[in-house]
Amino acid sequence: MGLLEAIILGIVQGLTEFLPVSSSGHIELVQAIFNREIQESMTMTVVLHFATALSTCVIFRKDIYEIVKGLFQFKNNKEFQFSLKIVLSMIPAALVGIMYDDFIESFFVGKIMLVGFMLLVTGALLFVADKAKTTNKEVSLGNSFLIGISQMIAILPGISRSGATISTSVLLGIDREKAARFSFLMVVPLIFGKIAKDLLDLSAGESEINSAEYLPYLAGFTFAFFTGLIACKWMIKLVKSSKLSYFSIYCFAIGIAAIIYSIL
Repeated sequence: MGLLEAIILGIVQGLTEFLPVSSSGHIELVQAIFNREIQESMTMTVVLHFATALSTCVIFRKDIYEIVKGLFQFKNNKEFQFSLKIVLSMIPAALVGIMYDDFIESFFVGKIMLVGFMLLVTGALLFVADKAKTTNKEVSLGNSFLIGISQMIAILPGISRSGATISTSVLLGIDREKAARFSFLMVVPLIFGKIAKDLLDLSAGESEINSAEYLPYLAGFTFAFFTGLIACKWMIKLVKSSKLSYFSIYCFAIGIAAIIYSIL
């Protein structure tokens, strides 16, 4: 993989992991724009996802500390209850990812038409959620599982994970800022779990990295990490100020463009 391609993938991953426009869908679109498949190897996938997961950990380090502490306190307090909500929200996506991993991978092979239609779905979901009333409601155990189902559906390329989970939360009447916070925190364990699985696959495949390839990986990681920091903070402010409709319009435009491109 070339240095420029690694930088582009890093920026795309960093921005779209947090903004509600689908990171997986945009990776597919970037490949189409270059009119050839950018070889985003499994190693690069691990590097980019680790970068955005790390940026999430940096921004929400206090929250993550409270979650970990809550899990091991075994007391029915606020921290333990929040930790249970995070665990419950992970179940749907984790089960589907483990049981249907190969089937899911088949959706990520140049399916530009699918990406286009799923971006339209994301746009519609964001548009509806933007009209929801602002409340101060907390995430409940029941709501956390429903939000987890939306995260499971967002495995499809073109369905934004953050867009689906935040929109579902807002439509359930949850406070917007709390919805964004929960959305970003609930994916961290899943990302690290996926990274662990990919690393095991790499070890099994005895994949080696040439010294000349270190620079693209480092560039991809750096751009994904710092872009992720900016995008995560920006997204929280936008959700709080009820500006999801901006991303709705963007998803509609890119979705239609992707559909037209796939037809032509």
